[in-house]
Amino acid sequence: MIETKYLTVSAEYPEHEAISEAASVLNRGGLVAFPTETVYGLAADAFNDSAIRKVYEAKGRPSDNPLIVHIADTSSLASYTAAFPEVGWTLARTFWPGPLTLVVHRTNTISDLVTAGLDTVAVRMPNHPVALALVRELGRGIVAPSANTSGRPSPTTAQHVFDDLNGAIDLILDAGETRIGVESSVLDITQSPPVLLRKGGLSREAIEMVIGRIETDPRHDLIQRSPGTRHRHYSPRAEVRLVGKGNAAELSKTLAKPDLKTKTIGCILHSIREFPQASNVSVKVIGPELEKISHQIFASLREFDKQGVDLIVVEEVEEEGLGLAVMDRLRRASSRDE
Repeated sequence: MIETKYLTVSAEYPEHEAISEAASVLNRGGLVAFPTETVYGLAADAFNDSAIRKVYEAKGRPSDNPLIVHIADTSSLASYTAAFPEVGWTLARTFWPGPLTLVVHRTNTISDLVTAGLDTVAVRMPNHPVALALVRELGRGIVAPSANTSGRPSPTTAQHVFDDLNGAIDLILDAGETRIGVESSVLDITQSPPVLLRKGGLSREAIEMVIGRIETDPRHDLIQRSPGTRHRHYSPRAEVRLVGKGNAAELSKTLAKPDLKTKTIGCILHSIREFPQASNVSVKVIGPELEKISHQIFASLREFDKQGVDLIVVEEVEEEGLGLAVMDRLRRASSRDE
């Protein structure tokens, strides 16, 4: 077991001493959890196979689930792809740094461990001072999946990282809560039109405003190019059930089911204000703005998990803009399939 060190760092003006220490950990093949604008990531040197294997081991991550390379400037793209298409430059100029990951054809210099043996690689530039400072200090790209145990709700605070990975990683950089709360959108730009492989922090509408129509129903052979699309993800230990937005009657009917009488239940709501009062039911109201819902949803799932409830009932959101990503995560959290 590793002794995990915990460092507090400014989110806006990260202290050089902390960033330097984190980069030193990465340089010697260690693992560092750090904040991005989406969720906390688990960093390893993208060119150190031994370190990348540690990422899979620490998370319990399937080896066929590719990793995203995080960069700090577009000049480093040549290390990962020999053919960055014009549509990529348009998107990078508009949305980087930001919650958009681009899937491109890879070079031979990037390890198969990063790409899960695929002929493509996923790359993004995070919009967080700590993340950018860390990559710049290291001087090369980092792989950085979410800093949680595979399948668990994504980490939006350093405490979430500690709860999942304490003793399995070297260092946690704590810069407070993340801003968005869901992972980046993943867009495959090797296809024409580009294909949205994972719904995330950047909406389909925003992308299409810049480059025109994109596909949102990827073929099975393309889905594997993105993390977070095939294996069970975002799930608390408790069972999760969804009820329609604003549907107080459906909520009441769900909570009244005979099989739930002896179970403890947590409810995560944003517009429903009328609900049964019962000793076995706890309610957390979040939002109502979609940005607040997306920011708080994973933390709320984890909070009820800590309380040891048997079931978490979550009110759905409208599937537009950021709501597409939120509902994608909630459906995966409510699935019992592996």
